Amino acid sequence: MSNKTKTYTIEELIHLMARLRKPETGCPWDMKQDFSSILPHMLEEAYEVADAIERGDIAHLREELGDLLFQIIFYSQIAKEQALFDFDEIVDTLTNKLLKRHPHVFPDGSLQSERTAGQAPNQSEIRENWEQAKAKDRLIKGDLGRLADIPLALPALTRAEKLQKRASHHGFDWPDYRPVLDKIDEELTELREAIEHNDAQHIEEELGDLIFACINLGRHRGINLETCLRHANQKFETRFHEMEVIAEVNNLDFEELNLEEKNNLWLQVKSKEKKTNN
Repeated sequence: MSNKTKTYTIEELIHLMARLRKPETGCPWDMKQDFSSILPHMLEEAYEVADAIERGDIAHLREELGDLLFQIIFYSQIAKEQALFDFDEIVDTLTNKLLKRHPHVFPDGSLQSERTAGQAPNQSEIRENWEQAKAKDRLIKGDLGRLADIPLALPALTRAEKLQKRASHHGFDWPDYRPVLDKIDEELTELREAIEHNDAQHIEEELGDLIFACINLGRHRGINLETCLRHANQKFETRFHEMEVIAEVNNLDFEELNLEEKNNLWLQVKSKEKKTNN
C-alpha cells in the first residue's frame, strides 16, 4: 500500500479558510482580521518568496508560494463574507485580463484560440500592445494621467523604476546610459552644495534626485535596483560577520575596537575575497 498522503486541492484550501473564519468554531485570530490588518503579512510573504528565489532555495520557495497564495485566499474569504467578490471572481477577472493583453497568443480572446505557428509579432509590438491595453484599462477606471495607476504603496525603488519605464514608453527618456552618468555627477554636485549650506530639506531633495538618477542608470543597463540593493545588503552583512569572526579568532573584543581597527578588519575581509575570487 502506498504511504503517499492525500493531495489537497484549491477548493479544499478555500474550504479550510472558510472554516478558520467560521463564527464560534473558527480561529479567534483569523476571525478578527480584515483587509488592512493582514496587509503586512501579504507584503512579508511576497518578500519571503523573493528571498527564496534569490537564495535558489526551491524547496523553501514552494512553501513560501503557498504562504503567499494563502493570503489571496484570506482576502477572497473576507470579501465573500462582505458580498464583494469571491475567489472564483478573482480568477475570472485575471483570466479575462490576460486574454485581452495577449492577442498574439489568443487571437480571438478565448482560451481555445491559437495563432498560427511562426506568426508571432516581435517584442516591441508585444510591448506596444500591452501598453495600449493597460492605457485602455486606465481610461475605463478613470485614470487619465499617463503615470496613473502605479501604486503609491510600492517600495520607493520599485515605484521609481516603474515611473521611469512608463515615461520612457511615452517618449520621455535618455537615449542611452551615458547621459545618465552625467546626470548622476550633476546630482552629486548639487548634493555636495546642499550639504555645504547645511540645508536639511535641500539635502533630502538632492539625495532623492541622486537615488532616482541611479535607478535610471540601472534601468538603462538592465539592472533592477531593488535586486541590486538586496545583493549589496547581503554583501555588507556577510563582510561584517567575517569581521566579527576574524576578531574572535584573534581574541579581540569587537566592541572595544576603534574605527580604524574595525576598518582594518574590513580591509582584511575584502583582501580575502579577492584572493578567493582569483
